[in-house]
Amino acid sequence: MANQGTPPEVGVSAREAEVLDALGEHLTNAEIAARLFISVRTVESHVSSLLRKLQAADRRALAAIAAHLHSGPAGTPTAVAALPSPLTPFVGRVAERAELSRALHEHRLVTAVGPGGVGKTRLALSVAADANDRFADGVWYVNLVPTVDPLMVASAIADTLGLGESQGLSPTDHVVGWLAGRETLLVLDNCEHLLDGVAVLLERLLGSSPRLTVLATSRARLLVPFERVFPVPGLSIEAADGGPGDAVELFLGRAAAGGSLPVSVDKKRIAAVCRSLDGMALAIELAAARYASLGLDGLEAGLADRLRLLTGGPRIDDRHRSLRWTLDWSYVLLTEPDQAVLRRISVFTGPFTAGAAATVLAGWPPVSAGAMATVLAGLADQSLLIAVAEPGGTRYRALETIRQYGADRLEDADESVEALARHLRWCLDKSRDLQVTAHEPATSWRVAHDRIADELRGALAWAAGTTEYHSDAYRLAIGLAELSFTRGLPGESQRRYQQAAELAGDDLATADALRSAAGAAESRHVGNEALRLRRAAADAALRAGDRAGAAGDLARNAELINRIPGLMATGPAAGEVEALIAEGWSLAGDDLAAQARLLTAEACNSSPADPVTAELIERALTLARRIGDPLIQSAVFDLLTTVRLVRGDVGGAAAGALHRTELLAPLPVTATSALELFDALGMACNCAIAAGDLRAARGHAERLRDLPFYREEGHLATRRLIVVTALAGDWDETVTLARRFREGWERAGRPRAGNLSGPAYAAATVHGLRGDDGARAEWLDIVDALRAPGSTAELHRCGEVFDALLLLHRGLPDQAMRVLDTPPERLNHWGDSVWRTWYAALWAESSAMSGNEDAAARIQRARSATAGNAIAAAIVDRAAAVNGPGGDREALTIAAATLADAGCRYQWARTLVFLGGEQQAQGEAVLATMGATATSLPPAGPAPGAGARDAGTSVDRPS
Repeated sequence: MANQGTPPEVGVSAREAEVLDALGEHLTNAEIAARLFISVRTVESHVSSLLRKLQAADRRALAAIAAHLHSGPAGTPTAVAALPSPLTPFVGRVAERAELSRALHEHRLVTAVGPGGVGKTRLALSVAADANDRFADGVWYVNLVPTVDPLMVASAIADTLGLGESQGLSPTDHVVGWLAGRETLLVLDNCEHLLDGVAVLLERLLGSSPRLTVLATSRARLLVPFERVFPVPGLSIEAADGGPGDAVELFLGRAAAGGSLPVSVDKKRIAAVCRSLDGMALAIELAAARYASLGLDGLEAGLADRLRLLTGGPRIDDRHRSLRWTLDWSYVLLTEPDQAVLRRISVFTGPFTAGAAATVLAGWPPVSAGAMATVLAGLADQSLLIAVAEPGGTRYRALETIRQYGADRLEDADESVEALARHLRWCLDKSRDLQVTAHEPATSWRVAHDRIADELRGALAWAAGTTEYHSDAYRLAIGLAELSFTRGLPGESQRRYQQAAELAGDDLATADALRSAAGAAESRHVGNEALRLRRAAADAALRAGDRAGAAGDLARNAELINRIPGLMATGPAAGEVEALIAEGWSLAGDDLAAQARLLTAEACNSSPADPVTAELIERALTLARRIGDPLIQSAVFDLLTTVRLVRGDVGGAAAGALHRTELLAPLPVTATSALELFDALGMACNCAIAAGDLRAARGHAERLRDLPFYREEGHLATRRLIVVTALAGDWDETVTLARRFREGWERAGRPRAGNLSGPAYAAATVHGLRGDDGARAEWLDIVDALRAPGSTAELHRCGEVFDALLLLHRGLPDQAMRVLDTPPERLNHWGDSVWRTWYAALWAESSAMSGNEDAAARIQRARSATAGNAIAAAIVDRAAAVNGPGGDREALTIAAATLADAGCRYQWARTLVFLGGEQQAQGEAVLATMGATATSLPPAGPAPGAGARDAGTSVDRPS
């Protein structure tokens, strides 16, 4: 078993680190799966991997290791888990390590600068590992090699931190928010091709994160005033005591590892070879790898020839001179087919298979058909490629220095355009393949996507910058946008659709791409961005002569502003909606789709209680059905559901909302369909809650959680489930979901979003029902933080319902009555109508429990208001039974059965307590298993004064 006090430096992923933390808490596989929202089988796979990587004998050993690992806030993986594992021992550099460590103590940005192959990365990793204990929130390593776009640096960092994408935030803002309060060392490796992007980002990060330290490696300095440059020299040839230096030790160690170093060696001659190589670590390793076949004589002869050949060469960049000599010499030793493959595979951004290389380079002399696997294996043997064995087969990776050297050679051979064009065609094929297989199991498909995504991005970057390949670039941008959306990266999807719009060959294609970009923005809950993009789509459609298409875009904007205002950071200007509708009608002509959209927009701009609204809905629905457009039909059904809710027809509303989800079910999850999908499931969940159908509400909430574009958004994915589980009494699940909600919201930068207040209030109430007022207060603070400035009705009675629930549980019906001070029949806002049945039930119960003289009248009024909600009706029946003389046990028994059948565990157990006797004991036992405090049931009758019973037990609400 691994030493528990000093865990091995292994490549533990962020997800494996979360599993390891959970093992340290002695959770079962099922409990870990529930916490992390993964399958039990996936947990078993991670545990097996951890046993292997950490050399642990069993789960108890893993738990012991976890106990000794430092974790940051909210389960942040440790630096040991974040740093890559070196495959070979680190040699020497004692002085450099000490000096670089001191620099990190004294400066917040240190850049280790040197030519490719000098050993910057290994030195940085060694120092970072030593510095782990200094940084409470860990050390994080980001390899920027696969990142080809300076604008994607923040995304690369976010991916490493496990942040994913965020609602309403750019990747930069997301990373800034996450790092702001943390004490962290961030290692950015291979910055040289992204200097401008890295410099701008670091100025922002360091300015916003006072406890952040950055260690960068680069071939060139970042040229910012707050940078401490640390030049990385070549390895020492001779030690201070006159013995062999680090370079010689490196050579000897690598040669010996290959089993080719004789017992007696001439260290002086080896030192001379190392000196000729300027102490460059990579060059020395390459030379050592050739020792077995060439011996010292061959090394000396070959190296001397290359040095003479390249000395003073006008095409050689001084920064690369020494390493270029070494690589040129290694290159000359290759056969012609090997040389061709080495330079041509430089078009691959990341690891690739022999099959991929064969496809890209097929039929291109001098490489013969079928020889690719042999050539790649030979290059790996000569340390020019790294072979990585994976379950799906061997993949090859070129060190970045060698890949760039190959690219230079490709340019010298005048083969760059041909190789990059072949790679582009291959990427287009892979993009199509991934789109075809997008229906496959999500986990395996995501792995396939992630392996190829950087290749697609790299090919797109080249094609977009090469005029003659713009049509291919457009197709690849569209493909990458679609794939990104399926992968759960709507932010990148939006950017790729916008890029496709810029590359499109005509305005019709531009308009289509911009519409999809707007849909991606809607899925991210960035409504104002969606409005801007769809306006741009309308303008492009007008340029193309597509007046009807432009009318539909304008109508869609007008509809969105009124229908889902919660997506907007800012409200519309006065008259904006009316102007959009008027402009749309001027362009629509006889196009039925445009007319249906405009009628929908007009209905959204009217009151649900206005008879004109119903007429507009009917006309829009008729047109939508006539043209067979499910998305327009969905939008109209949303309005129809709202009207039914406002009228108190919760059964009809729930049926309409369910029909809407069935209508959309056959559609693929795309940027175009995203808004209707998440809104339909959300409304169906709301209507099921209003109707007291908690099982249906859970089903809708779980489908909403599993939408791919919510995969990285914990607060958006869990918000409906939190409310449902709180009402049902599944409180352990509520607490787990709430934890994910909070982590997601904080990762997103704690955005103000009033439509998220309900889940936070539900979480607060569950903690209150369990007697944890400290946790409840924390969640009420989150409720306050979520509220958008100036908004007064974001909770739509949800908060009052949950407050009353807690007050009644604590035996404070008088206070509950004061909270529920509005008669239920006056709750006419559509959002209020979701909670009207629950509100009415507790309104009646609080009156009955307090012995209020108008309790009977309230109960009668509540019966009408709770029609269609079996749970609420049962609560009213319970209130009537308690309010009657002596209580009505038969009515209570029927109410308990109804609540049990409805899956409302809490209210069922509470009713058992009302029954007394054995049933009371049973109810109290159930409540205890839920973690609830004992419920207090004051006797019916005249309301006592607010004195002793209320003292010290009131339930404060946020101001």
